[in-house]
Amino acid sequence: QVQFVESGGGLVQPGGSLRLSCVASGFIFSAFGMSWYRQRPGKERELVASIDSTGFRRSYPDSVQGRFIVTRANTKRTLYLQMNSLKPEDAAVYYCNRRPVSESWGQGTQVTVSS
Repeated sequence: QVQFVESGGGLVQPGGSLRLSCVASGFIFSAFGMSWYRQRPGKERELVASIDSTGFRRSYPDSVQGRFIVTRANTKRTLYLQMNSLKPEDAAVYYCNRRPVSESWGQGTQVTVSS
């Protein structure tokens, strides 16, 4: 079945960086676009980055544009999110999923931004 395993979260100071990883299984990874989402306490899950199946086309909402970079390694079935210049409002649980979204979600990885 479709599965996602996210990792790389942790505690970082404002202005710091983190790199998240997501290993996918149960489908042909290289055939699907992928996305990162986050869910902040009391908020709905929101899209923070998307990448097409080839890795050439990427998109971001204004809230993370210029700070987050999404990449993928199809041979490793892995999606990455490089997060720079982190702000307290970036603190959330981060998830990955394919496009179109699968009903299966991973456990996510917690990102805490605090001094």
